Amino acid sequence: MSRSLRRVLTFATGSLLVMAAGPALTAMAANQPQAFDAINHVVVIYEENHSFDNLYGGWEGVNGRANAGDASQVAQGGSTYNCLLQNDANLTSPPLAADCSNTTALMSHFANQPFSIEAYIPASAQTCPQPGGFFLHGSTPSSNNLPGGCTEDIVHRFYQEQYQLNNGAQNRYVTGSDAVGLAMGYYNTTALPIYQYLHSDGAPHYAIADDFFQGAFGGSFLNHQWLIAAASPVWTGAPASQHSLLDANGFPNSTYPLYHPATAVSDQRVTQACGLTTTIAGYACGDYAVNTIQPAYQPFRGSPQLPPQTGSNIGDELSSAGVSWAWYSGGWSNADGDVGGPGWTNSDPTKPGMCADPYSIPNPTYPNCPNKVFQYHHQPFNYFYNYRPGSAGRAHLQDEQAFVGLVNSSDKVCNLNSVSFVKPIGLENEHPGYTSEGRGSDHLVSLLQSINSSACRKDTMVVVTYDEFGGQWDHVAPPGQGGTAGPHDEWGPGTRIPALIIAPRLRGDFVVDHTQYDTTSILATIERRWGVAPLGSRDAAVNDLSNVFNAKSPFDT
Repeated sequence: MSRSLRRVLTFATGSLLVMAAGPALTAMAANQPQAFDAINHVVVIYEENHSFDNLYGGWEGVNGRANAGDASQVAQGGSTYNCLLQNDANLTSPPLAADCSNTTALMSHFANQPFSIEAYIPASAQTCPQPGGFFLHGSTPSSNNLPGGCTEDIVHRFYQEQYQLNNGAQNRYVTGSDAVGLAMGYYNTTALPIYQYLHSDGAPHYAIADDFFQGAFGGSFLNHQWLIAAASPVWTGAPASQHSLLDANGFPNSTYPLYHPATAVSDQRVTQACGLTTTIAGYACGDYAVNTIQPAYQPFRGSPQLPPQTGSNIGDELSSAGVSWAWYSGGWSNADGDVGGPGWTNSDPTKPGMCADPYSIPNPTYPNCPNKVFQYHHQPFNYFYNYRPGSAGRAHLQDEQAFVGLVNSSDKVCNLNSVSFVKPIGLENEHPGYTSEGRGSDHLVSLLQSINSSACRKDTMVVVTYDEFGGQWDHVAPPGQGGTAGPHDEWGPGTRIPALIIAPRLRGDFVVDHTQYDTTSILATIERRWGVAPLGSRDAAVNDLSNVFNAKSPFDT
C-alpha cells in the first residue's frame, strides 16, 4: 500500500484507530525522553527566504493559508487596498489586464489577497537569471534567462520587517516592501519536490512544525548569526554613516512605491544610534550590525567588513565539551581556496594558476575562486576570531561535499559529526532573485535521500528550516507581536518560517508539531542534548525540538 493511500485510509478511520491505539500512544508519549536521548547526530539544513504560508501553507493538517481569515493589506495611512500593486515584470499590465484599481495610479490584475505565483510564473517559465545575475523588480524578461519560474527578490531587512508585522496584524507586508504585491504570493505546496518526496514510498518519517519563527527580524546575515550565537553581532564604534535613521513609524527607507516617510531616513547596516533626538523608542539601538555586511575574513567580497567577533557561539561550546561538529557550505573549497579539497572544481592543467571553473570568479585572485552565486554573508563562523584563516577552529568550516562524503562513506555505521550544519550554495538554496524554488527543493530532496539511505537514519535528527521570510507574508503573529505569548526580545523573533524534522521514533510517518519554536530552538536542542550551557536568554527560554516526539498525525481525531 502506498504511503499516500495509507494516509487516506487513516483519515477515513481515524476515530477507530485512536480508540484502539490509545494506550499505545500514551506509552509512546512517555518514551519521549528516551527517543530524544537516542539521537546521536543532529543535522541542520538551512535553506533561504520563504515564509511558512508562502511555501508550506497548503500542507495538510497545518495552520496554513486556509486558516488565515482576512489577509487584506493596508496602506501607510491605514486604509485597506482594493488591489495589489505589482512591479515584478512578469506580474504587471500588460500582459495582464489591469482590471482592479485603487486609483488611476495603482491599477493591477490582483485583488488584495494571497495569490498563486505559479498561476502567472510557472516552474517552466524562462525567468531565471544566468548564474551571477540577479532578478530585480522592473527587469525586462530576457531571452538569455533560464527556465525555473524565478521571481524577483523581495526586501527583507531588520526595521522593515517590524513595520510589516504591524504589531501582529500582519497587514503591512505590501506597503513596507520594494516588491509590493509579490509579498502576497504563494507556491502550490503539494507540487514542491520536497512534498512529493516525503509522500513517496520509502521516504523517512517526518514532522512539520507549523509554529516555528525566524530568530531575529530581518534578513539572512542576522539570522545566520542567531542560528549559531543567539545574539546580534557588535560593531563597536561604528561610523555614524553606518547607523540607520528611522521615521516616527520606525521605517528607514524612502525609495519604496507605497511608503513615504515624512522625515529624513537612512537604511543602513547598523541599528539606529541611541540617545539622539532622532532615536525612536521601542526599536533596537546601538552598535549592532543587523543588515548584510561582509565578514572579517576571506572569503569576503566588497566592504565594509564587520570587525572580528569575539562573543561565544555554539561551535565554541561544542568544541570545549569535546563534541564533534562542522559547518558545511556549498562551494566553500572554491571560495576559501582549498585546492584539491572536497568540492574543489578549479584545477585545470591547461590553465595553471587560474580559476578554471567557468561558474567561478577570482576573488581577488586564484586560488580563491568562489562560485558566482556563493553568498559570503551566509558563512556565520567566518565572522568570528576563533575561526579565522590559519586557526585551529578553521578546520570546522568545510565544503558541503565533505558532508555528502561522510554520509555515503559506510552502510554499517554513521560517520557524521555529532552536529552538522549544512548550507547549500546559492543556486541550490531556494532564494528568490537568483535561483528557483524547484532547483533548491530538488537539492534538499537529494540531501535527505542520502541521509535516509545511510546508516545515519537510525539515530539522526534532521532539521530543515529557512533562515528568514524573504519579505513574504504570513498570517501568524510571532511571539511578542500583538500580545502573542512566547520568548521574545528587541531582536525578534520574526515571521513564521517552514520547518521539518526528520527523526526515528516519531509517532507515525507524518505528524504535525504545533509547539512554538524559533531559530534558537535549534540551539536549545543541541545544548540540552549534549549538556552545554545556553548562549543567551532566548535559547535558554525557548522550547527545544524534543517536543516533536509527542506530536500526532493530523489524521488522528
